[in-house]
Amino acid sequence: MPLIRYPVLQYAYVVHDIEDACMQWVELIGAGPFFISMHHESPDHFYRGKPSEADLSYAFGQAGPAHIQLIEQYNDAPSVYREMVPAGERGFHHFAILPDDFDGEKARFEAAGFPAVTTLTSAARVAYMDTRPKLGCFVEIYENNAPLLETFASWKAAHEAWDGVTDPIREF
Repeated sequence: MPLIRYPVLQYAYVVHDIEDACMQWVELIGAGPFFISMHHESPDHFYRGKPSEADLSYAFGQAGPAHIQLIEQYNDAPSVYREMVPAGERGFHHFAILPDDFDGEKARFEAAGFPAVTTLTSAARVAYMDTRPKLGCFVEIYENNAPLLETFASWKAAHEAWDGVTDPIREF
């Protein structure tokens, strides 16, 4: 049975200018609108078992059926993002899945030799599993809950109703 048992719902990229990156995705791909959270704070954000000091902004948009996440880190604090994409560079970082059982899926990845490198809570619990040795990227596991599903549905609805021009970047 494959390791990844759920559809990929999100593709995430580390960028060095989040607003510019949002506009590139709008202009080149037709993604958007992007919902941006500047200097996002998560009090229980841990990287390799220690509280994370990373100063991060996130932007979320829709490109067809897929969510796109853009991430900018402003400082040099150790993080799951800097571990893969050095400061000043940009690139693909992870894809995300939404399993029925967050704890069970996280344990299954760990039992297969892919440890959780980062855990945090935002709209849901999240774990970044280190699948780089086999996949070349991380896998983000989201906890499946009603508020998160509503958020995802709102991004999709915004994309479907959007004219592709008006307010391409919005506050999250």
